[in-house]
Order: sequence, then C-alpha cells, then structure tokens
Amino acid sequence: MENYLDNIKKKLKNKISFENLEIVDNSQKHKGHKFFSKDKYHLHLKIKSVYLKSISSVNAQRLIMSTLKDDLKTKIHALEITIE
Repeated sequence: MENYLDNIKKKLKNKISFENLEIVDNSQKHKGHKFFSKDKYHLHLKIKSVYLKSISSVNAQRLIMSTLKDDLKTKIHALEITIE
C-alpha cells in the first residue's frame, strides 16, 4: 500500500510543481458499499501548490486527473482533491 501511494506521489511530482502533498487513503470508510472492492482505492489528495492555485480550478483538476489517468482506470475508484 505504502509503495502505491509513493508511486502516486512520484507521478504527480514529475508533472506538477507543488510545495506539499498529503495522500489520505479513505478506502476502509467505504467498506460495505455496493461497489466496494479491496483492490480499488478511495483517495483524498491534499496538495499545496502555488502553480495549481495560479490556474483555474478546472484546469488544475484536469491536470491531476490526466496525470493519474491510468490509475483511475485500474486502481483508484474515487479521488477527492483539495488544492491549497
């Protein structure tokens, strides 16, 4: 698990300038939901980035989503994004 989150952080770091990134795994909070899968993650990205704050919130989220597009198809079921 820790390696997977490190991998996500590495992908974001290669594409986006940020000062701080916290990745919270909320997967266990969704246990029991209809489409819950132990192989899929519910993540909350808390990212502090002067760059992302300088562009529109839609473009910032698009950049994050496109960076993680392969993971969103295979490993990430839900992604919450907070940009500071």
